[in-house]
Amino acid sequence: MDKAQVIASVAGDLNATEQSVDEAIARATTLVQSMIGGRAALGLSPVVGAEAQSRALEAIAALGAARQAVVACHTEMAKDHRRMGFGTYAEIAEKYPEGEKPRTIGEHRLRAV
Repeated sequence: MDKAQVIASVAGDLNATEQSVDEAIARATTLVQSMIGGRAALGLSPVVGAEAQSRALEAIAALGAARQAVVACHTEMAKDHRRMGFGTYAEIAEKYPEGEKPRTIGEHRLRAV
């Protein structure tokens, strides 16, 4: 592999990681929404399932911390990239190749910016 291929490979893995964490956050928030909606649909007390819902919210907070760490990793890698003299590296290409649409989760549209 040449330098450009290695850089592109690492960048692709980084972006995939960022998207995966965002997807996990979106799915976890949908879970909490389902828990609340399910409880309401069954006419159950807000006390029912409160501990499980609290745990799901803790998971969302942990995923938020994970997202911050991945973003910080991205920032540090960009600094290292510049320090090593590689300059700006980007392939100019269509964001979504012909016929391809952005990934969605439920009604959430995800797009790397």
